[in-house]
Amino acid sequence: MVAGETDSSAARPQVAGLQVALRAHGLYLGPIDGIYGPMSARGLRRFQRGANLDADGRLSPATRRALGPLGRPGLGSRTLRGGSLGWDVSVTQFLLAKSGPALVINGYFGSRTERAVRRFQRVHRLAVDGVAGPRTLRALRAARPRHGVRLSDTPVGLVRSLLDYWATYYAVDRSLIRALAWMESGYQADVTSPVGAWGVLQILPSTWRYVERVLIGRNVPRTVSGNIRVGVAFMRELLAEFNGDQRAALAAWYQGPTSVRKRGPYRITRRFVANVIALKQRSL
Repeated sequence: MVAGETDSSAARPQVAGLQVALRAHGLYLGPIDGIYGPMSARGLRRFQRGANLDADGRLSPATRRALGPLGRPGLGSRTLRGGSLGWDVSVTQFLLAKSGPALVINGYFGSRTERAVRRFQRVHRLAVDGVAGPRTLRALRAARPRHGVRLSDTPVGLVRSLLDYWATYYAVDRSLIRALAWMESGYQADVTSPVGAWGVLQILPSTWRYVERVLIGRNVPRTVSGNIRVGVAFMRELLAEFNGDQRAALAAWYQGPTSVRKRGPYRITRRFVANVIALKQRSL
């Protein structure tokens, strides 16, 4: 059992945080259900062995540190808002997903998480500011779940393999593409944003058409592999446009290259870029 937890019902949200971190490392392929079963235990021990830690299946401070940005901090240690990344965001997303519509659970407090927080706040008659502070987190902990958490049916292993394949094909840093895909979708293949961005790399229809017509020169099938190919091809174009500067290319991915050139990266863009780089350095 996860260190420090004795009541399995109380442990569920924290276990979900562990499952998200292990999923990012490709060591947990099951559902984000908050149940510390055999798959979670095996994933944790495999991670510990790979990190040269005692493979005891306990979530020690050393294990949390080794998990990287998704391994800490604990829920309730800070106020969560747009751009936050970490274990506490994963737990918050899990609690939101159990109380409302499906949500990408990837430890990144993006626009979809903010909208989910606002929905929850309206329902529970809290100040609707999209920020998960102490009152909102207390209400989330106390809320009764309405349904389970559903994730994509596409295996995580297949997604990671396709990310690696297309990154190699287009000669783009594999760790960069993996980290970007995690930030965009948590490796989920069938999510669509309110503005129509779709798939593992959350490609907008306009970007898809541009890549097909200008960069690839033919139609690309609307499949998991096609989505990843389009995204990686577009990232290669951005890297070339910004002379190989990964931070600038990521800023252009998030904000748009014209906007970045004219105005520089916005604060939320800089936080997005910093989070991708932090995940990349952990070789997800």
